[in-house]
Amino acid sequence: MNEVYRFRKDASSRRSDVTSVKDAIGMLLKSYQLQARFNETYLEAFWEKMMGSAIASRTSRLYVRERILYIEITSAPLRSELVNAKQKMIKLINTDMGTDVIEDVIFI
Repeated sequence: MNEVYRFRKDASSRRSDVTSVKDAIGMLLKSYQLQARFNETYLEAFWEKMMGSAIASRTSRLYVRERILYIEITSAPLRSELVNAKQKMIKLINTDMGTDVIEDVIFI
């Protein structure tokens, strides 16, 4: 009646037919063709982490539509700098995301 559960390390290894949660979510996004939208949403959510707080604090609006990133910057000098570094920014974002999420940036 008073049986105590004992952890057995030899019985705790992962079985080959078990899929990790990360892989399962990846397969789900792929099967429902939601990976692109997930990447776009991730970019919007983690904009500050990717670009830094100096740029994020001067970004008033940000969204992605059809692989084009639209950014509204409140600082004219910063906007000018980012326009000049547009290709570098695209490469940085796509590298950070691990896939080609955006192909162009438009400043509004």
